[in-house]
Amino acid sequence: MHSTEPRIGRNAEQTYEDPQRASLIETASRSIAHGLEHGSPLTVEPDDYPEPLREPRATFVTLHIARDLRGCIGVLEPRRPLVVDVAQNAFAAAFEDPRFPRLRKQEFGRLAIQISVLSPAEPIDFQSETELLNRIRPGRDGLILRAGRHRGTFLPSVWEQIPDPTEFLEHLKRKAGLPFGYWSADIEILRYTTESFGSTSV
Repeated sequence: MHSTEPRIGRNAEQTYEDPQRASLIETASRSIAHGLEHGSPLTVEPDDYPEPLREPRATFVTLHIARDLRGCIGVLEPRRPLVVDVAQNAFAAAFEDPRFPRLRKQEFGRLAIQISVLSPAEPIDFQSETELLNRIRPGRDGLILRAGRHRGTFLPSVWEQIPDPTEFLEHLKRKAGLPFGYWSADIEILRYTTESFGSTSV
Protein backbone atom coordinates (compact mmCIF):
# COMPACT_ATOMS: atom_id res chain seq x y z
CA MET A 1 0.00 0.00 0.00
CA HIS A 2 1.31 3.43 -0.88
CA SER A 3 1.77 5.74 2.08
CA THR A 4 0.92 9.42 2.19
CA GLU A 5 1.67 9.75 5.90
CA PRO A 6 3.58 13.01 6.40
CA ARG A 7 7.12 12.35 7.60
CA ILE A 8 9.22 15.01 9.27
CA GLY A 9 12.56 15.84 7.70
CA ARG A 10 15.60 15.59 9.94
CA ASN A 11 15.99 19.34 10.23
CA ALA A 12 12.29 20.21 10.36
CA GLU A 13 10.59 22.31 12.99
CA GLN A 14 6.90 21.51 12.84
CA THR A 15 4.83 24.60 12.10
CA TYR A 16 2.12 22.93 10.03
CA GLU A 17 -0.26 20.43 11.56
CA ASP A 18 -0.29 16.90 10.17
CA PRO A 19 -3.61 17.39 8.30
CA GLN A 20 -2.16 20.53 6.67
CA ARG A 21 0.97 18.66 5.66
CA ALA A 22 -1.15 15.85 4.24
CA SER A 23 -3.20 18.38 2.28
CA LEU A 24 -0.06 19.87 0.73
CA ILE A 25 1.27 16.43 -0.20
CA GLU A 26 -2.09 15.57 -1.78
CA THR A 27 -2.08 18.86 -3.70
CA ALA A 28 1.40 18.13 -5.05
CA SER A 29 0.34 14.63 -6.13
CA ARG A 30 -2.86 15.89 -7.76
CA SER A 31 -0.94 18.59 -9.64
CA ILE A 32 1.44 15.98 -11.07
CA ALA A 33 -1.48 13.75 -12.03
CA HIS A 34 -3.18 16.75 -13.67
CA GLY A 35 0.03 17.41 -15.59
CA LEU A 36 0.09 13.85 -16.90
CA GLU A 37 -3.51 14.16 -18.15
CA HIS A 38 -3.65 17.78 -19.29
CA GLY A 39 -0.08 19.07 -19.59
CA SER A 40 -0.58 21.85 -17.04
CA PRO A 41 -0.44 22.23 -13.25
CA LEU A 42 -3.51 21.87 -11.09
CA THR A 43 -5.45 25.10 -10.62
CA VAL A 44 -5.74 25.71 -6.89
CA GLU A 45 -8.19 28.04 -5.18
CA PRO A 46 -6.45 29.24 -1.99
CA ASP A 47 -9.76 30.13 -0.30
CA ASP A 48 -10.57 26.41 -0.18
CA TYR A 49 -7.69 25.84 2.25
CA PRO A 50 -7.01 26.90 5.86
CA GLU A 51 -5.30 30.21 6.46
CA PRO A 52 -1.76 28.84 7.08
CA LEU A 53 -1.81 27.31 3.58
CA ARG A 54 -2.95 30.59 2.03
CA GLU A 55 -0.02 32.66 3.31
CA PRO A 56 2.75 33.49 0.79
CA ARG A 57 5.65 31.08 1.30
CA ALA A 58 8.58 29.87 -0.77
CA THR A 59 8.85 26.12 -1.33
CA PHE A 60 10.80 23.40 -3.08
CA VAL A 61 9.23 20.15 -4.21
CA THR A 62 11.59 17.18 -4.57
CA LEU A 63 10.67 13.91 -6.29
CA HIS A 64 12.36 10.54 -5.83
CA ILE A 65 11.86 7.08 -7.27
CA ALA A 66 13.47 4.33 -5.19
CA ARG A 67 15.59 7.00 -3.47
CA ASP A 68 16.92 8.28 -6.81
CA LEU A 69 16.29 11.96 -7.52
CA ARG A 70 13.62 12.42 -10.19
CA GLY A 71 13.17 16.20 -10.07
CA CYS A 72 13.50 19.19 -7.79
CA ILE A 73 12.14 22.67 -8.46
CA GLY A 74 11.39 25.59 -6.16
CA VAL A 75 11.65 29.28 -5.45
CA LEU A 76 13.65 31.19 -2.85
CA GLU A 77 11.30 34.10 -2.21
CA PRO A 78 7.60 33.95 -1.29
CA ARG A 79 5.50 35.23 -4.17
CA ARG A 80 2.22 33.25 -4.04
CA PRO A 81 0.08 31.35 -1.51
CA LEU A 82 1.77 28.27 -0.08
CA VAL A 83 -0.68 25.78 -1.55
CA VAL A 84 -0.40 27.40 -4.99
CA ASP A 85 3.41 27.39 -4.80
CA VAL A 86 3.36 23.67 -3.98
CA ALA A 87 1.06 22.87 -6.90
CA GLN A 88 3.19 24.86 -9.34
CA ASN A 89 6.52 23.50 -8.11
CA ALA A 90 5.29 19.89 -8.04
CA PHE A 91 4.28 20.18 -11.70
CA ALA A 92 7.60 21.84 -12.57
CA ALA A 93 9.63 19.18 -10.72
CA ALA A 94 7.86 16.44 -12.67
CA PHE A 95 7.91 18.01 -16.11
CA GLU A 96 10.27 20.99 -16.28
CA ASP A 97 13.46 20.06 -14.43
CA PRO A 98 16.06 20.30 -17.25
CA ARG A 99 18.14 17.49 -15.73
CA PHE A 100 15.43 14.89 -16.35
CA PRO A 101 12.96 13.85 -19.06
CA ARG A 102 9.30 14.60 -18.45
CA LEU A 103 7.69 12.23 -15.98
CA ARG A 104 5.90 9.28 -17.56
CA LYS A 105 2.59 7.81 -16.42
CA GLN A 106 4.19 4.51 -15.48
CA GLU A 107 6.49 6.34 -13.04
CA PHE A 108 3.74 8.16 -11.16
CA GLY A 109 2.84 5.34 -8.79
CA ARG A 110 6.45 5.01 -7.64
CA LEU A 111 7.02 8.69 -6.81
CA ALA A 112 7.96 9.87 -3.35
CA ILE A 113 7.19 13.55 -2.83
CA GLN A 114 9.01 15.81 -0.40
CA ILE A 115 7.94 19.39 0.29
CA SER A 116 10.31 21.92 1.86
CA VAL A 117 8.84 25.19 3.13
CA LEU A 118 11.54 27.83 3.42
CA SER A 119 12.05 30.41 6.12
CA PRO A 120 12.98 33.95 4.96
CA ALA A 121 16.64 34.04 3.89
CA GLU A 122 19.07 36.05 6.00
CA PRO A 123 22.58 37.19 5.00
CA ILE A 124 25.60 35.75 6.83
CA ASP A 125 28.17 38.35 7.83
CA PHE A 126 31.78 37.24 7.23
CA GLN A 127 35.14 38.66 6.19
CA SER A 128 36.85 35.49 4.99
CA GLU A 129 36.03 31.99 3.80
CA THR A 130 37.28 30.59 7.12
CA GLU A 131 34.94 32.87 9.04
CA LEU A 132 32.07 31.86 6.77
CA LEU A 133 32.73 28.16 7.34
CA ASN A 134 32.72 28.74 11.09
CA ARG A 135 29.31 30.45 10.91
CA ILE A 136 27.57 27.80 8.79
CA ARG A 137 25.36 25.41 10.79
CA PRO A 138 25.76 21.91 9.28
CA GLY A 139 22.55 19.92 9.03
CA ARG A 140 20.40 23.00 9.56
CA ASP A 141 21.27 25.74 7.10
CA GLY A 142 20.20 25.93 3.50
CA LEU A 143 22.57 28.26 1.67
CA ILE A 144 22.16 30.71 -1.21
CA LEU A 145 25.35 31.80 -2.97
CA ARG A 146 25.52 34.94 -5.08
CA ALA A 147 28.61 36.07 -6.97
CA GLY A 148 28.04 38.46 -9.86
CA ARG A 149 25.71 36.69 -12.29
CA HIS A 150 26.29 33.34 -10.59
CA ARG A 151 23.57 31.92 -8.35
CA GLY A 152 23.10 28.62 -6.55
CA THR A 153 21.36 27.09 -3.55
CA PHE A 154 21.49 23.88 -1.54
CA LEU A 155 18.59 22.82 0.65
CA PRO A 156 19.43 21.68 4.20
CA SER A 157 18.73 18.10 3.10
CA VAL A 158 21.94 18.19 1.01
CA TRP A 159 23.90 17.93 4.27
CA GLU A 160 22.87 14.27 4.33
CA GLN A 161 25.01 13.68 1.23
CA ILE A 162 27.72 16.30 1.94
CA PRO A 163 28.17 16.61 5.73
CA ASP A 164 31.48 18.48 5.65
CA PRO A 165 31.06 22.30 5.54
CA THR A 166 34.09 22.86 3.29
CA GLU A 167 32.90 20.30 0.76
CA PHE A 168 29.34 21.60 1.04
CA LEU A 169 30.49 25.10 0.13
CA GLU A 170 32.74 23.90 -2.68
CA HIS A 171 29.94 21.89 -4.28
CA LEU A 172 27.64 24.89 -3.95
CA LYS A 173 30.19 26.97 -5.84
CA ARG A 174 30.23 24.38 -8.60
CA LYS A 175 26.43 24.35 -8.75
CA ALA A 176 26.52 28.15 -9.15
CA GLY A 177 28.91 27.78 -12.10
CA LEU A 178 32.07 28.71 -10.20
CA PRO A 179 35.25 26.62 -10.05
CA PHE A 180 36.31 24.72 -6.95
CA GLY A 181 38.52 26.91 -4.78
CA TYR A 182 36.99 30.14 -6.07
CA TRP A 183 36.89 33.03 -3.63
CA SER A 184 36.09 36.71 -3.96
CA ALA A 185 35.20 39.53 -1.61
CA ASP A 186 32.03 39.93 -3.70
CA ILE A 187 30.58 36.55 -2.68
CA GLU A 188 27.30 36.81 -0.78
CA ILE A 189 25.92 33.95 1.29
CA LEU A 190 22.42 33.85 2.73
CA ARG A 191 20.98 31.16 4.97
CA TYR A 192 17.51 29.74 5.50
CA THR A 193 15.93 26.76 7.22
CA THR A 194 13.17 24.49 6.00
CA GLU A 195 10.25 22.53 7.34
CA SER A 196 10.38 19.34 5.30
CA PHE A 197 7.86 16.53 5.05
CA GLY A 198 6.71 14.08 2.44
CA SER A 199 5.33 10.72 1.39
CA THR A 200 7.03 7.41 0.73
CA SER A 201 5.12 7.19 -2.56
CA VAL A 202 1.99 8.65 -4.09
